[in-house]
Amino acid sequence: MPIPEQFIDELVARSDISDVVSSYVHLTKKGSNLWGLCPFHSEKTPSFSVSPSKQIYHCFGCGKGGGVLSFLMEMENLSFPDAVRLLAQREGLEVPETGVDEAGQKKRARLLAANKDAARFYHDYLKGPDGGRVRDYIAQRQIAPRTATRFGLGAAPDQWDVLTKALTEKGYSKMELIDAGLAVAGKNGGVYDKFRARLMLPVIDVRGDVVGFTSRILPGVEGAKYLNTPETMVFHKGRLIYALNLAKRTKRPNLVLVEGNIDVITLHQAGFDNVVATMGTALTEEHARILARYTKELVLCYDNDAAGKQSTDRVLNILKHADLNVRVLQLPNAYDAEGKPVKQDPDDFVKKFGPAAFEKCLSGSAGQNDYRLEALLQRHSLADEEGRRAFLQEAVETVAALPSPIEREIYGNKAAAAAGISGDAFAQEVDRFRKNRAWRAKKRQERQELTPAVQVQPKERALRYENIRSARAEEGVLRLLLLEPELLPAVEAALKPEQFSAPVLAKIYALLCRRHREGLSLQPAALTGELTAEEMSHLIQVMDQPGTLAQSGQALRDYIEIIETEALKRGGGGQEDPLLAARERFRERKAYGG
Repeated sequence: MPIPEQFIDELVARSDISDVVSSYVHLTKKGSNLWGLCPFHSEKTPSFSVSPSKQIYHCFGCGKGGGVLSFLMEMENLSFPDAVRLLAQREGLEVPETGVDEAGQKKRARLLAANKDAARFYHDYLKGPDGGRVRDYIAQRQIAPRTATRFGLGAAPDQWDVLTKALTEKGYSKMELIDAGLAVAGKNGGVYDKFRARLMLPVIDVRGDVVGFTSRILPGVEGAKYLNTPETMVFHKGRLIYALNLAKRTKRPNLVLVEGNIDVITLHQAGFDNVVATMGTALTEEHARILARYTKELVLCYDNDAAGKQSTDRVLNILKHADLNVRVLQLPNAYDAEGKPVKQDPDDFVKKFGPAAFEKCLSGSAGQNDYRLEALLQRHSLADEEGRRAFLQEAVETVAALPSPIEREIYGNKAAAAAGISGDAFAQEVDRFRKNRAWRAKKRQERQELTPAVQVQPKERALRYENIRSARAEEGVLRLLLLEPELLPAVEAALKPEQFSAPVLAKIYALLCRRHREGLSLQPAALTGELTAEEMSHLIQVMDQPGTLAQSGQALRDYIEIIETEALKRGGGGQEDPLLAARERFRERKAYGG
């Protein structure tokens, strides 16, 4: 048995969605709703709405919506049972643990325990007589034993199944080790260790759990240079930030984002306890949202080669709408004996020049706008007309994208001075560019608004309607039932789910009927465990359409009549000419832009 629905109903009834959402999103009251910047996609103008009266959230930008449990599932990447537990913890309630739900929790706990025991095994192996090769490599990287212990560094044996044997002796099944990403099933049916002959770095989440590992192959050993735990029930690369469990306690005013895990360790050892890295993946908007919970300022410190600069540019584009002040630390260029530039990463720099030199670079890190202009200047030669023209064209686009008029004036004047033109002339070009961009955006919006299907059809292609006329009536029925549940018995007597044309709406209608018969809540938050995220978002979109209860009785009769008529047509009971019916459907789709 899953968590009792009666408990979920009580939990939802006691929880105020605005209180929960406001702990993640800054909300401002406008009218009857609360508004803020959507936490699920980047935006400059708030389109994320929270309705205290309906106990729902809905983003008019990305389309996501739901109740309090859906919100926690999205924000914390939780399963439905885990979201129920987290909300219950907030409300001071104890979740009645039963059956299937308890099994899922036990599996998660076993995977975390296996990872923790694996981390102990790797660390002990590093300190033991067979860990010499990895200890030598750690010493070569100038990582002190104390630092190695702080980060829980370990060594994977250069053997096939030493870890697997050690953990099975502790009571773990081979399938549990495979599920944890610690072991791999061979073609002959055997099981062997995932990591071999490697420096092991446990990955610890902000709760303090070992969720997986990242690793580096030892010099002279064949194999992938870096290797991470695969995606598991507890390890999700797209949401993990290495060393955030340590950096979240820093007293420094910012976090520093670097590319490599060894960079992180070296800089922490040098006294910079605010350094973090992503898990071998490019920074995503999800990473940006997580970082914004722990700092207001993020400093990018990537390698100073061409690839590092490209990564910096890409990350700046991702971060431009994040709720973060972003700065860029460019490491000074390094050169070899022949005077040729060589790559320099934070690890190299702090070892060669020391913590004080890195502190100076950190203090002098440029704001992202200064960095962008400097990058343009390095890319274009201003000595000739063609170079100046190319610089000005890109500089105008860069400055025009700045949201603040003050920023546009400051950086516009800087760009103009660099190119040797007046600030007024540059400002005129910026204004012209912004007006043209606004005009193009307006035309695109007008074209969309002239296509009713954009407004009528669900955003998810898998949920698209075949019969728009019937589906609109079906939406109307659901909207009225959610606003006035006492109408349900009469509607259920007149209308069956099979008469609905849209499978998603039929599913929701059947769910409402069943829950009403069982005396359960019809609040969207209480439906979360039985609908997918896409279905829930669509239901919220239906609920959030303008409507009134003033003529609900007549509206309901009209909706039911349309649904019944369209169902008869589909079933052939309307005695219609098939050719005429096809022509009518074509005209309907054309009218709705389908």
